[in-house]
Amino acid sequence: MANSAGSRICKGFVLFLLRLVSFLDVARGQIRYSIPEELKHGAFVGNIADDLGLNVAELSARRFRIVSSARKQYLEVNLENGILFVNEKIDREQLCGLKPTCFLNLEVVIENPLELYQAEIEILDVNDNAPSFPNSQVKLEITESAAPGARFPLESAHDPDVGTNSLRTYRLSPNEHFVLEVQTRSERSKFPELILEKPLDREQQALHRLLLTAVDGGIPEKSGTVRITVNVLDANDNLPVFEQAVYTVRLPENVPRGTLVIQLNATDLDEGTNGRIVYSFGNHAHETVRELFSVDPQTGQVRVKGVLDYEGSPVHEIFVQAKDMGPNAVAAHCNVIVEVQDGNDNSPEIILTSLSSPVPEDASPGTVIALISVTDRDTGANGRVSCRLTGSLPFKLLPSFKKYYTLVTERRLDREEVPEYNITVTASDSGSPPLSSNRTIRVRVSDVNDNPPRFTRPSYTVYVTENNAPGASICSVKAEDPDLNQNSYLFYSILEEEIQGMSISTYVSINSDNGNVYALRSFDYEQLKEFQIQIQAQDTGFTPLSSNTTVHVFILDQNDNGPVIVSPLPRNGSVAAETVPRSAEVGDLAVKVTAVDADEGQNARLSYRLLRATDRGLFNLEIHTGEIRMARRFSVKDSPQQTLIVQAKDSGVPPLSSTVTILLTAGNSVPDPQPDFTRETELNSDLTFYLIISLGSISFLFLVAIVVLALIRCHRDRIHAYGCPRFSSCCSATCLTRRRNSAEIFKKPDVNLQLAAGAKAAANGAELGGCRLPSQAYRYRVCLTPESAKSDFMFLKPCGPATPPSNNHVAAAMSEWPDGVGWRSALRPRHRVRLNNKTLTTRLSKEMLASETNRLTPSPGVDGHGWTPRYGPQYPYPEQPTGYKLNVYIPGSAPLKSSKLTSASDMDQNSTFSTFGKKTKLTSSLNIERDRTLS
Repeated sequence: MANSAGSRICKGFVLFLLRLVSFLDVARGQIRYSIPEELKHGAFVGNIADDLGLNVAELSARRFRIVSSARKQYLEVNLENGILFVNEKIDREQLCGLKPTCFLNLEVVIENPLELYQAEIEILDVNDNAPSFPNSQVKLEITESAAPGARFPLESAHDPDVGTNSLRTYRLSPNEHFVLEVQTRSERSKFPELILEKPLDREQQALHRLLLTAVDGGIPEKSGTVRITVNVLDANDNLPVFEQAVYTVRLPENVPRGTLVIQLNATDLDEGTNGRIVYSFGNHAHETVRELFSVDPQTGQVRVKGVLDYEGSPVHEIFVQAKDMGPNAVAAHCNVIVEVQDGNDNSPEIILTSLSSPVPEDASPGTVIALISVTDRDTGANGRVSCRLTGSLPFKLLPSFKKYYTLVTERRLDREEVPEYNITVTASDSGSPPLSSNRTIRVRVSDVNDNPPRFTRPSYTVYVTENNAPGASICSVKAEDPDLNQNSYLFYSILEEEIQGMSISTYVSINSDNGNVYALRSFDYEQLKEFQIQIQAQDTGFTPLSSNTTVHVFILDQNDNGPVIVSPLPRNGSVAAETVPRSAEVGDLAVKVTAVDADEGQNARLSYRLLRATDRGLFNLEIHTGEIRMARRFSVKDSPQQTLIVQAKDSGVPPLSSTVTILLTAGNSVPDPQPDFTRETELNSDLTFYLIISLGSISFLFLVAIVVLALIRCHRDRIHAYGCPRFSSCCSATCLTRRRNSAEIFKKPDVNLQLAAGAKAAANGAELGGCRLPSQAYRYRVCLTPESAKSDFMFLKPCGPATPPSNNHVAAAMSEWPDGVGWRSALRPRHRVRLNNKTLTTRLSKEMLASETNRLTPSPGVDGHGWTPRYGPQYPYPEQPTGYKLNVYIPGSAPLKSSKLTSASDMDQNSTFSTFGKKTKLTSSLNIERDRTLS
């Protein structure tokens, strides 16, 4: 019944404690709860959110958390309801040891905005430990001569609980010889002593069995027992005696090992062995005490063996016993209490409770960066700590309450100057000498878009040569942004403006990623000499920033315009006629040549040169002004008509030039503008005459050879009974040829020359046909001018209208003829020749083709080797030049495209015609150039 009542009382007490657990002390922002130890996981402690007046819905958003000073997280908060509950079972004896009161300190941290609270959890002791003895059995040897009243100390029991739950008293089982007396030396020290009440008689009872029970004051009470066996002996009548039952000693912590704590002295009235005393620890001395202290068995000196730490335990209780060496010795006991004095042996400890990193560089002064707590395990002045920052930094420490500091910004930050700070916090105590500790806090500064892009140069100057290739890069601009990531990503653009009434986007473009500027068109210096481009660089930050720069583009002149002679102007597009008095004196101005050049600078600086003159000694030409003055007076022998060819050339690279032919007539009146070229022809040199004779002879031999070859071919074709090509009139319909390979045909070719005047051939035209195998037949059509019958030369003209090819076409035609390959190598008999849409182009002089009728006038050129055709006044210069047309026919296919002639400047001086292995070389002003290859 007693146990049942005690159990009900215990449960009632626990419920009472749980109901009264929420004790609040809101003063100074501190909360206090009281809970019993040994509560299970999830046990309710208190609604800390309501007690602090916080909104439960904002706990997670504001990062509500608790920080415990203990090594384990005994308590936790449910962020959904704000309830503080037990997270791990709390053992008060393990947490606080023998301290009379036990508190668990918590720091409540709330961020956004920052708030700090302190909470103390008092851990109430429950009677969860029973008193216990060091040994389960104790053996005593007592002589039978022991007088009544003799005392025999026993080992004390130990109870780790505190207060009323600790050891309260001892009980001894009933017997007739011994009684129990409890000695109280301190609040927690209760020692039992066995007192002999009735003399012992070994002969009657040599062995006595007793039961000693230790009882605590808990509800219900708990107890521990030890069995005592008393052997009755004969010996030793006197026991050792200490001078004091309790000794108190004060020692500073961290004293050196071997330091003397106390010199104990016990006396024994016996002599000899019965009076020689041995000292040792009592059986109930704690193991920690045995590690920290030592007892000399001979001298009784107690010395420091380990390290005394005030923070570990401020008081140590040493139980020492003294026992003589006699038989049946009984030990005497004393208690040595060592009080450890605190010393400044612990440096302050800096704990980073909260840190907000990175910090925006535009954070306003006073922004909280971190929450710091500083603790010192020492007490008094040794535990008073001050905190400061080391170095000159844009931060400062503000004391919060008790041991807390907040780290805040003191001025604005700039990430571009300092992207990261290593903040050193120094904490120092007030001990003597003071101790300090440091902790470095790393704070990164986050970037904001506060820097616009900056171009590496305030403006750019670019020079571009005209006639540039469209799409080529003309320059590159570069901007830099010291911001990071998205705030530093740049894209480039050209600001809209107009150049000569057109958008600038039609002139240039820019690569938005790297700033390369490209020309979209080919610039012409004569139309546009310079322009400006406004380029903008903009970052991609949240609020984009931008900056501009100006690119000055200057177009450089290129020598792309040749000189144009504006005076004197030629008549009918060929010759300029001027008159000079026959009485002109030396130095008089005969004529002035004026030319202009659309280019500028060196490209437009002109010089004049007299290329050809009927009499070079008659005139002088000023190289810079173009003035032609009389070098001497006219003589009787001088021709009244003087022909001058003047060249105007610029100074570009390469230089460009143009020429004008001036016919100067000496007399008092202006002659007929149509000059007589017959006179001029007669005055040419004998060399030119011989060249013309050679040209005529070679041409005649060439035509004879063609006729002979054609007749032979036609004759052979009749013999072999093969049908002749339908376009050859030399062969009948029954003409047959014998099949043979290509090599045999070309070894003995037959060529037939026919002059056709029918509907298939143009008037005054010569058609050259060949009779051979159908797959290898060919045909030439040559058209002659009507004036060929009136002259010793045959002048060629196209059979139909033609358009003179451009220089680009001429260059393309020339590029298709392989270097070093002549007509002769292309038509050698050992190669099979097929004319598949290939054109053999022969170009003649542009001046010769400009007239339908003319006679050649030999005149030495500048270099003395060329021929220059001249045209008489009766045959005016046509508006468009004509070309020589060479028609090549393949049986069963359409005629090939006709080739056209260009000016004499594009033609070779010496061209070779090779026909079936016979070579004829033409050297005349009718310069022929091979253009395409026969394949």
